[in-house]
Amino acid sequence: MLGTDFRVGSPNWIDLGSPDTDRAFSFYSAVFGWQFVSAGPEAGGYGFLQKGGRTVGALGPLADESAKPAWMVYFRTDDIHATHREVVERGGSVRAEPMDVMGEGWLAQFTDPQGAEFAVWQPGKTKGLEAASEDNTLVWVELHVPQPEAALGFYGAVFGWRSQEMEATPGMTYQVLSTAAGDLEATSFGGVAPLQEGQHDSRWVPYFAVADADALVEAVTANGGSVLMPAADVPDVGRIAWLADPSGAVFAVLKPSPRQG
Repeated sequence: MLGTDFRVGSPNWIDLGSPDTDRAFSFYSAVFGWQFVSAGPEAGGYGFLQKGGRTVGALGPLADESAKPAWMVYFRTDDIHATHREVVERGGSVRAEPMDVMGEGWLAQFTDPQGAEFAVWQPGKTKGLEAASEDNTLVWVELHVPQPEAALGFYGAVFGWRSQEMEATPGMTYQVLSTAAGDLEATSFGGVAPLQEGQHDSRWVPYFAVADADALVEAVTANGGSVLMPAADVPDVGRIAWLADPSGAVFAVLKPSPRQG
């Protein structure tokens, strides 16, 4: 599971683009108990989502009217320009060129060859999230694409990721992702799965750890969100549910099994 000792290629930031940031904050505050801290008047409404004074994500308005509400997953790079070149050479596209964010770090945003959007963060003063893999914080990220093997090739070239097969359900192979160096299990941070029936868009989905998945689902519906996949047990993983906030941004929750938690 994720920690905050970020290696190259590991998720080190997440943020939510929303058409109504006040409504989004009210929802996530009610569901996860997060607080919002503005990044300042020069940040255009962008700010930090915090738990107990530690940053667990960020929230800001959509960049343009055509953008869909969504959580964005950022991966660590130590050379954003080299990552940019690799993404383009491997068939990805650039949504936002590398830029310096007021000395806090460098960011760039991309779309992979199968249409899944992602971003990278090169740390400056801000290294990344300040809490992970505890209740109401990021614990896992998951990519859903039509061709998982092609995705492994692309991201493996860009970040050096390694993968291991795991049979999640009968007939479906799930690829567990790890960073380029270190013990495979200790450095695992996410997975890749094929699109399932009813899914049409490639996407990265953040999973947040929770103490009670069923209670969290009830909180989501009570506060205007929707349930995409009801809470269900996954052997040796935990109890998971897929959800959407009131604007339609997709996320998931996980109550890890005892051996995972």
